Order: sequence, then C-alpha cells, then structure tokens
Amino acid sequence: MRFSGKTILLGVTGSIAAYKAVELCRQLKKEGADVHILLSEGAKNFVQPLSFQAVSGNPVMENQFENWHGKEKESKPEKKKEKNGNAGMKHINASTADALLIAPATANLVAKAAAGLADELLTTTLQAFGGPVLIAPAMNDVMYEHQVQHRNIRRLKDLGYAIVEPEAGDLACGRKGQGRLASSEKILARLESLLKPQDLTGKTILITAGPTREYLDPVRFISNASSGKMGYALAEAAASRGADVTLVSGPTELRPPANVKTVYVETTTQMQAAVSKAFKKTDVFISAAAPTDFTPDTPSKKKIAKDRIGAIAVKSTPDILAWTGEHKKKNQVVIGFALEAPASIAKARRKMKAKHADAIVLNGPENLASEKAAGTLIFAKNQKKLAKTSKLEFAHTLLDALVQTDA
Repeated sequence: MRFSGKTILLGVTGSIAAYKAVELCRQLKKEGADVHILLSEGAKNFVQPLSFQAVSGNPVMENQFENWHGKEKESKPEKKKEKNGNAGMKHINASTADALLIAPATANLVAKAAAGLADELLTTTLQAFGGPVLIAPAMNDVMYEHQVQHRNIRRLKDLGYAIVEPEAGDLACGRKGQGRLASSEKILARLESLLKPQDLTGKTILITAGPTREYLDPVRFISNASSGKMGYALAEAAASRGADVTLVSGPTELRPPANVKTVYVETTTQMQAAVSKAFKKTDVFISAAAPTDFTPDTPSKKKIAKDRIGAIAVKSTPDILAWTGEHKKKNQVVIGFALEAPASIAKARRKMKAKHADAIVLNGPENLASEKAAGTLIFAKNQKKLAKTSKLEFAHTLLDALVQTDA
C-alpha cells in the first residue's frame, strides 16, 4: 500500500468539489494512511463533518480552539497533549503528521496561504506545519485564470508548496474551462511523490523532454506528437527525491516542475547544445525527449508559396543520446528511450549498445500523448517490465530501479 504507516492531514475548504474529498479520504485509507480531517467553516456548507468522521475513522478538526468533533473536553486523553501543554491548539499537533494535503483549495485559501495569513484552523496549521504540503485548487475558470491567482500560485510554489493544477472540463456553474479539482489518482500520485525518500540527494540529473521542431520556412516545421509529459514527470520525481535537476524541454504546453531548472529549446541542434553544456557536471542523463531525426538541408528564409512546395532535401539532426554515450565518463550514467512498434527487446538492446547507453526504456507510440505509460527497462545484464501507471508513478518506478542498481 502506497501510504502504509503514513499520517496525512487532509484540509477541506468551501468549494463545491468538497464532496470529492470524501472519496479522496476513502482512497487514502484504502492505501494504508491514517487520515485526519481539517474542515473549514465553508466546507461544512457542502459536506457534514460526520461524513468525514465515518470514512476516516478519526474525529474531525473544525476549530483550533475547540475539541475534536463529537468529543467532550474531559474525554480527550492526556497523551494527546503537547509538551507545552497546549492540548486544545490543534495546529500544534500537526508536527506529528507526514504530509498536509489541501483538496479542494478555494481561491480564498490560496490567497490567504500566499499572503501568510493564519486566521483559522487550516491556515494556522499550514503555518505551523514543517513537512510536505500539497495544494489542489478548485474554482471557477475565470477566477483560476485571473492574474491574481497565477501570482498567488507562483508564490505558493516559491514557498515550497507542491501544486496539483486543476483540470479542464464542465464546471458546477455551467461553464467549461480549467478549474475542476484534479482527479484523485493525480492527487495521490503527487502526494506519493512528495513522501518518497530523499535517495537522490547530492545527485545531478539532466533530463530532456518533448519534441523538437525543424523549420522548413519561418512558419512551417517538421515535428512529432511527443507531449513531453514523460520527461516532465521524471524531472518532478527526481527533484522530489532530492536531486538537482535540469530539464531541457522542447515546445510543450506543460508548466515547469517546481524546484527544477528548465531550459527551453526548439530545434534538435539547440537541444544538443543545451545538453552538451550541462552534461559535464551530470551524474545521470535521461533522454526522454523525442528529437526530430531530420531537418531541411536549406530552410527557406521566406514562407514557401503553396504552389512552390515540392520535394524537400533533408539531412540528419544530431544524435543526442549517442553523443552523451560517447562522451560519458566512468561515473556517469546514460539512459535512453526506445520507441518501437512492435516492441522489440532485441532491437532496443542493439540501440543501447550502439549508443553506449547504460539502460534503455522500451516503449510504444501509444505512450506519446497519453497520461499513462508502460514499458521495459533494459540493462546490460537484466531487464524489468514496468507496469502501466500514471507517468509520475512510472517515473518513480524507473528511478527506484536505478537506485536499486546503484545507477
């Protein structure tokens, strides 16, 4: 179970999505967590404390100056008291939890957290809590897109809080847009990531992600369907485990992971230059990008007229994985991805050998734009099949294998 032995504080605010927190609590319990609910006054307009108490198996905390929901003052055990004697100050007890998750987080909660306000139980607990914090906003799409919200969320990231961005879709107000609470699976995957051991502390990891573009003329280019999600997930996972991560990203629609240095490029040549610049100080290089393999021999400086388009002469682009394999030192590890259809372990092994890589992840084209991934991690002497999971879980499984093999 992913959260066995972990104590999770689940903060719930006054969003229409508050009812989803009950299911989130149930899933956390199913995965082995001891869940304690911090309920805002607004949240009680949507879900009653008794629902959370029944699902979590614990009293619900509603007010920092009052007792547990449904408990009389004299029934509270003395062992619950802190050393300073402030048994009634609920935010003080937060120090014993492994993580604080706020889902859903309203625009008001996000604003107060960004400003450092502590005027009720949840914001006071947030100020007093020293462990990992994960915030999952949910609100109207117009509110979410407001520049004030973007500023506040950037501030939360700067403070070290992890954010699960809301999803796009139908909203309670009847509109469509980005503002829906992220799925429970996304939230739990991100929470699991935050609770991972810091087994990559001191390691420098360089990761490439996304496609590249090779321009035919100023407005047309050759590219591919890579979304960049796998490389971004690897960067997020490695950073959450203590690594110093540099992400070299081709054009994507993704927001950069927190605590990751992100370098943006467009062409394969630019990606090669960025990789070669950072590679010397890298312990592990993971080539998760899908660079375009060829580029126009002579790109046009002007837009090519429709009736003038004909055969286009092309040449090969730099092979980034091969370059790193050729230039790696004894203490450096190089990992590539091999996209094959149909999957061929023999072919992937030949690629690994030809490019002097230490490991290859064999996967298929179905992974390119998907939210999930599966594949086979191939080393020189063995291999390991990686089950289909979210890309963040897949990234952690890959990193687990590397740590276990002392890569």
